[in-house]
Amino acid sequence: MMNGDAIFLPMLLTMALTAVVWHYMYARRIPAMRRAGKSAQTYTTPDKAVEYLSDEVNYSAYNLKNLFEVPILYYGLCLYLFVSGNVDTAYVIAAWLFFIFRTLHSIVHCTKNVVMLRFILYSSAALVLWLMLGRALLAELAAYL
Repeated sequence: MMNGDAIFLPMLLTMALTAVVWHYMYARRIPAMRRAGKSAQTYTTPDKAVEYLSDEVNYSAYNLKNLFEVPILYYGLCLYLFVSGNVDTAYVIAAWLFFIFRTLHSIVHCTKNVVMLRFILYSSAALVLWLMLGRALLAELAAYL
């Protein structure tokens, strides 16, 4: 076993990625809203932003929403692994891989949005997470057998 704290840096960096995307989204969106010349009340729903702002401006908003989906399971799993004392080298490497793939996914999603590349990066991160989760679940089930 290694120091369980090692799982926290990639987890916290993934959280920081969410903050970076949030800031990037507003850095792109607010100037675009001003250029569109509509009142702020025009943008009462995400559908309105899609209607009045370009796809390129909205990419980061889509990515921000995405960062509150699958990564939530990652955060919970990292905390579970720490609390249960099951953090090992394989989990830490997997946590770093998840962070790296999610960061690359966000870069692609927020910029050029190359769909197949984005899909490969998203799927790679998800696969890492499913492997982490499957391993943790099997270990927990084995403890009951």
